Amino acid sequence: MQTENLDGVAQWAVSLMENLGSPGAGLAIALENLFPPLPSEIILPLAGFTASQGTFGLAEVLFWTTLGSVAGALALYGLGAGLGRDRLRRVVARMPLMNLHDVDRAEAWFARHGDKAVFFGRMIPLFRSLISVPAGVERMPVLRFTLLTTAGSAIWNTGFVLAGYQLGERWDEVEQYAGLLQKAVIAVVVVAVTVFLIHRVRQRTRGTMAS
Repeated sequence: MQTENLDGVAQWAVSLMENLGSPGAGLAIALENLFPPLPSEIILPLAGFTASQGTFGLAEVLFWTTLGSVAGALALYGLGAGLGRDRLRRVVARMPLMNLHDVDRAEAWFARHGDKAVFFGRMIPLFRSLISVPAGVERMPVLRFTLLTTAGSAIWNTGFVLAGYQLGERWDEVEQYAGLLQKAVIAVVVVAVTVFLIHRVRQRTRGTMAS
């Protein structure tokens, strides 16, 4: 595989795959879960392209990347479980513009929709990693969390790996389209956070004036 035109994350991922084979792709994805700035939208299509060159089999890379996704998600689940509900509530209580009712509402929402959040969250940029933390905080049963994470990760990984496999030398085109999805998600998050902050500031201002 020609690597002289690759740089950054792509070069690093290629190096792992050249040295470790398909488990290297799994390791890259496990680290991507722990460090979201490492984009799966680059690593997975590149792994698919590498498989198309005969470096390793397509089934192998799908297995190892999904295993890596689950391993990374379980690490973050453990982080959330270690944080725990009580410690989280103490942290939120000290945060400006936040209160414990926010935690109560989030917990109630997760109790109703946690399964869907974990499954579909594995297919949404940014939330792919973050969704594991509240699952750990709420102590979702580990087996259920693992099965939902495996299913969601397998769908996400398969789509990107197959795209890279089919596109071959043009594997990097996948990143362009995935980037649009990520920007859309970021825009929605920014708008939601802005609306929340404006609403909370107005609440606090009205409360101060009333007192």
